[in-house]
Amino acid sequence: MSTAPDVLAAPNDLPPSATPLAQPSGIYILAENAHGLIVVDMHAAHERIVYERLKADMDARSVASQPLLIPLVFAATALEMGAVEENAATLAAMGFEIAPVSPTHLALRALPALLAQADAEHLVRELLKDMREFGASEALAAHRNELLASLACHGAVRANRRLTVPEMNALLRDMEQTLRADQCNHGRPTWFQMTLADLDRHFMRGQ
Repeated sequence: MSTAPDVLAAPNDLPPSATPLAQPSGIYILAENAHGLIVVDMHAAHERIVYERLKADMDARSVASQPLLIPLVFAATALEMGAVEENAATLAAMGFEIAPVSPTHLALRALPALLAQADAEHLVRELLKDMREFGASEALAAHRNELLASLACHGAVRANRRLTVPEMNALLRDMEQTLRADQCNHGRPTWFQMTLADLDRHFMRGQ
């Protein structure tokens, strides 16, 4: 009968320092530490990292913006055009530079540096959708963290993106510096530990 792995970390604890080994299925990071093996859900972990950094930057009013070398121009609905006009100040504070270039098209010229690797058009459309749902600027302020959580989810590294060993190592180190790194913004766990005792028990060593 299989036995559940020992979990060394209490809620909100950070993963013990680990060295990345592999990226199974393009979804997880397998790493080794002094206690055994750690498995990390890379999207869930990166989502938490991005969310906490966006929130801290917004609190400090210092969101770093990444200009695009070539503006991204895309067709927009009337609702999307209206959302940009109504929320121009909020978008700018979040690190976005976006404006109409015609009655039917928007141009994205900059986005938050933390989200520079995201699918920019999809990210903007989802953000504008959330803004329409939350309504007026006063309501947006009350739902700020929900907006940032949505941004982090859409901007986090996606499944099947192959990471280099330095990229995996950077993600693990970022987890060590991030609050609540044990859970993503939706409450799912981001990592678990398989101890050497778990492995010995599974392979019936010493029995």
